[in-house]
Amino acid sequence: MAAMGGGGKESGCGGGMAAQAGRLGVVASVAFNIAALALFLRRRYFGDDADEKKGETAAAVAPSSGKPPVTPDSVINLDHGDPTMYEAFWRGGAGERATIVIPGWQTMSYFSDVGSLCWFLEPGFEREVRRLHRLVGNAVADGYHLLVGTGSTQLFQAALYALSGGAAAGANPIGVVSPAPYYSSYPAVTDFLKSGLYRWAGDAKVFDGENYIELVCSPNNPDGGVRTAVVNSGGGGFVVHDLAYYWPQYTPITEAAAHDVMLFTVSKCTGHAGTRLGWALVRERAVAQKMSKFIELNTIGVSKDSQLRAAKIIKTITDGYEHAPVAAAVAGGDDDSGRLFHFARRQMVSRWGKLRAAVANSGIFTLPDEIPGHCTFANETVAAYPPFAWLHCEKEGVDDLEGYLRERKIICRGGAKFGVGGRFVRISMLDTDEAFAIFVDRLAAMK
Repeated sequence: MAAMGGGGKESGCGGGMAAQAGRLGVVASVAFNIAALALFLRRRYFGDDADEKKGETAAAVAPSSGKPPVTPDSVINLDHGDPTMYEAFWRGGAGERATIVIPGWQTMSYFSDVGSLCWFLEPGFEREVRRLHRLVGNAVADGYHLLVGTGSTQLFQAALYALSGGAAAGANPIGVVSPAPYYSSYPAVTDFLKSGLYRWAGDAKVFDGENYIELVCSPNNPDGGVRTAVVNSGGGGFVVHDLAYYWPQYTPITEAAAHDVMLFTVSKCTGHAGTRLGWALVRERAVAQKMSKFIELNTIGVSKDSQLRAAKIIKTITDGYEHAPVAAAVAGGDDDSGRLFHFARRQMVSRWGKLRAAVANSGIFTLPDEIPGHCTFANETVAAYPPFAWLHCEKEGVDDLEGYLRERKIICRGGAKFGVGGRFVRISMLDTDEAFAIFVDRLAAMK
């Protein structure tokens, strides 16, 4: 019995150990599966040490936009000025020089400079913007207040608020005007908040009033023309100059602009539309203060991370020109790998040449004439190559060119949105090489 009892005790102990081992096995199995799943997910989305090189390669070739790749049968969307053309430049050595790492502890405060008029403006971004304007010579930056905004659209809204804020209580909203064809977003953005201070009043060329804010976009979106103010009124008028496209890849730089309010944007200068950053140069302190207050109330400042990145990108551009003579000498005088404006200029010249050839081959379209001018940046006479093509159709029966092209799998923006007729459309010249090539092939085949 004792033997049996002893045997039973040993058997019970063995059973407990077996059960415990079983439980440990289950735990180990679960842990193994979780680890395997984590490893799979890491490899799938981030790579790991063993696949580090492979992961870096995958990240290097990932597209910069959320748009799918195009094929000869794709719908080509050229409605927006999405500047993916610039991706080729930034994938080169310049992109590596523009890379920035932001530590986890940095940019935590709301404030960038509590003593500054624009307290959310990063000093590094301001410094590089002023330096860029001195390099290009497209605007007078010295003596101006510099403000930063979430794209030039926010700065446009801030300018409307600041310039219309002096209207007497109960007075009619101040009229906001621009010569047609005007940028299609001006009416929508102006009236979106249904402000009692200002309202969209249409084509500046036919405006008849005393109080107004005129928007001068030069070079103009959509037709690329060089613009000046057109309203001739003895009343209380203000002018805002939208200079988003006044860069040497698009137009001759003929002078350093020195207007009261000037708006710029990173997206059309460097191609980094996703950074969502713009800046304004404002002459009068009182106007700058009101614009800054609008941004403060609207978004409590502007992303400091975006400003740091944009500062590094702009610094890379300016450094590329300061060091260009050395780089060009090493490469035999023809290396533009670090010179953004030269790269983009070559792209625009090539694309406009192909577009004009396609238009000539088709015979049913026309484009604005090329207008040359002496560019102080390039120190030579050059033609304008705008970021948008203002296409006109002369084919009988085509009164809705936007719809006509949509049927042929080309999406663009119709003239009615710009205050003119339906025989015009605006087409982006800044999309990928693949999309642009398909577009010009289709256009050339239309008769």
